[in-house]
Amino acid sequence: MTTPPSLPSNSVPLALTKVGTFSRLRALAWSDDVLYGSRGYQLLSAEPQKSLEWKCVATFRPAAWRNLTSRSRLTHRLVRDGFHALTALPSGHIVAAVPGAIVTLVPGQPYFQTTHRIARGTRPLHITSTPNGRVYWGEYFDNKARGEVFIYASDDRGLTWNVAYNFPAGAIRHVHNIVYDSWQDCLWILTGDYERECQILRASCDLTVVESVLEGNQQARAVAIVPTRDALYFASDTPLEQNHIYRLDRPGELTRVAAISSSSIQGCAVQTALFFSTMAEPSETNETREVHLYGSRDGAEWGKNLTWEKDVWPMNFFQYGNAFLPDGPNTTDLLAVTTVAVKGSDLKTELWRVTVMPPVAQ
Repeated sequence: MTTPPSLPSNSVPLALTKVGTFSRLRALAWSDDVLYGSRGYQLLSAEPQKSLEWKCVATFRPAAWRNLTSRSRLTHRLVRDGFHALTALPSGHIVAAVPGAIVTLVPGQPYFQTTHRIARGTRPLHITSTPNGRVYWGEYFDNKARGEVFIYASDDRGLTWNVAYNFPAGAIRHVHNIVYDSWQDCLWILTGDYERECQILRASCDLTVVESVLEGNQQARAVAIVPTRDALYFASDTPLEQNHIYRLDRPGELTRVAAISSSSIQGCAVQTALFFSTMAEPSETNETREVHLYGSRDGAEWGKNLTWEKDVWPMNFFQYGNAFLPDGPNTTDLLAVTTVAVKGSDLKTELWRVTVMPPVAQ
């Protein structure tokens, strides 16, 4: 991957207006105008354009000790409690990741059922689904020996799982993300962590065709990717180099659109606006202890919209400072941001109304 040119700045700012704050709640995923979130192991939902009231959807019953640790913010962070990824299917089924397991909710049932025990690592970073109800997640584990890595799929709405794709030993370290692209009806697979292990792959929805689009250096090491009609936007996730946001247009031209302060693993779209957040993951290259939210009205000009400072608790045990952005299709004008391990806003979700400012007449 060669160094791409920078995109000219020709955009206008965004305005964010706060409409709600919710303590001890993590926003997980949108399903059109419905937002799913969790408190501990209770899944909630809201239709925030109509009401800011959260309703209980269902509960996962973890090991008894996790019912205790999930009650405190610090122990919740220490043992990585709660729901970590989620996708809602057109059928009404919901598939989610909790520590050590993939769990599935059948419509009308009050509890999630465990449908897959995770043998390597503790959970995938993301879960995705396609309009026909097929569900995917990729293995995310330390993999020091660089053994083979699997992508799992379910054809029965998350009730059973099979290995749908196998990265051979030595090919990658682990899977960072799988994202469905509705404009090209395909999947984007992101892997890491070093040299040729860093790949952005385009795949057919049945994974019979998987081809590399970008690979080979730290700028292709990514977790967050946002498809739009005309292009893909992704942010790099490296502690070794300056991080950037990139635009990959549909014909394949790559453009660097913004420098960002540190690694990014979260991105989303709100109507025409695009957002990526950064982590407070200090390294020799990325020294900041701040978490930033970067936004753009159309992918051209980017700016910092929100900033938080990492809290005092050690990040090796109590997590990096981060701002999580929900997965899934969002048909509202609302941005949901969940902050963790930052001062004054630990494990808190804020809802912001996004307004694209009108262009200034030339």
